[in-house]
Amino acid sequence: MIGLATSAPVGPVNIMVISRSLHFGFLSGVMAGAGAVVADTLFALIAAFGVTTISDFLSHHLGAIQLIGGLLLLGFGVHVFRAHPHLEVASEGRSRLVHGFLAALAMTITNPGTIFGFLALFGALGHLAPRTGDYLGAAALVVGVFCGALGWWASASAVIARFRSKITDTWLTWINRGAGTVLFGLGTVILIRSLWISGSLH
Repeated sequence: MIGLATSAPVGPVNIMVISRSLHFGFLSGVMAGAGAVVADTLFALIAAFGVTTISDFLSHHLGAIQLIGGLLLLGFGVHVFRAHPHLEVASEGRSRLVHGFLAALAMTITNPGTIFGFLALFGALGHLAPRTGDYLGAAALVVGVFCGALGWWASASAVIARFRSKITDTWLTWINRGAGTVLFGLGTVILIRSLWISGSLH
């Protein structure tokens, strides 16, 4: 449930998975989602095993991390908006699959809100959370997050890929423009927040 809760809300990675699933099919969407799964699993490890050093680092460098994430989203937004999509009959090449994976990984791992979200969700488990020193229980919790997140991305990619036959290149162009605009807007908001945190806008 935690894996689903952190993956399902509409955000940059969901937009990317939708776009890639429509353009290239199921495997491309899953590979992009897998990048987010790796980042989510890393953050779940930090939260479950109480790696306070990493958590403190993220907290102390929140502004810089958000600045990097905001710039990444601006770049992705411009790239997606300007792209000239075309439905591919064949699947993507390996290099594009890896690119989608790394792009989703970068977008997720530069979002420090994810780690704090995991810390809050794990803290909300109460008596259901593994006790201190219960490494087996913590590992089971992390595996559960991994399975829940991967299940979401696989299901979302499969559903979206089924609609490919009903989508024309014109539709894809407008979808890209909408997705690019949303990504650029999210990047702008994150940049403003990072500048506010750093004190530049005070």
